Amino acid sequence: MITIDAKDMTTREINRKVKELKDGDMVRIVNPGAKHFLLAGLTKEMEVVLEGNAGYFVATMVHGPKVIVEGDAGWFAGDNMTSGYLEVQGDVGDGCAQGIYGGTIVVRGNAGARTGEIMKNGTVIIGGNSDFMTGLYMMGGTMVVLGDLGSMAGESIVRGRIFVKGKVKSLGKNAKIGEIDEKDEDYLRDLLKRYDFPSFTDGFRKIEPIRTRFFYGHPTEEG
Repeated sequence: MITIDAKDMTTREINRKVKELKDGDMVRIVNPGAKHFLLAGLTKEMEVVLEGNAGYFVATMVHGPKVIVEGDAGWFAGDNMTSGYLEVQGDVGDGCAQGIYGGTIVVRGNAGARTGEIMKNGTVIIGGNSDFMTGLYMMGGTMVVLGDLGSMAGESIVRGRIFVKGKVKSLGKNAKIGEIDEKDEDYLRDLLKRYDFPSFTDGFRKIEPIRTRFFYGHPTEEG
């Protein structure tokens, strides 16, 4: 395990030092100081643990690494991730998983507003609540929220699905809510078990688009 003490380092210095390491390395960053843009653009197959809180845009635009934040994270955690894994063991701010193309983001605590906004693919699990406009303009992928959803959930959703176990304050435009089927139950059970959440599927419902609109060459349901 390689340890980097970030107390007296700038974000640029931290990120440069991590990017100089090799695929397969395991790194622990101590005293991250909630700095913004930590690990931005990291494209190596490595594991990085932040021992503390992260600021805005932690692990933005990463491709491949496994990143664990042993604290809270600010706005836009995992923004535009293409592959890899991000786990935040505390809470996250607004815009977590914005625009992701792939990979998995796990938040053990609560999330702010607009979680999964314009996400195209990938998987997001929120262990607590997620605030208003969760899934705003969602274009694909899967979100699982074990707590409650705030107002306008699934606002203008195009594709994808949001599984929710708690209460839904209100739905946004083009969003509908329904019961889950046996295939959904199997999927949820396996996913939650894999990431160390209780794998009980009782109470889950699914938010989906009422109709899929034209998007990147795909026809609508109406043809």
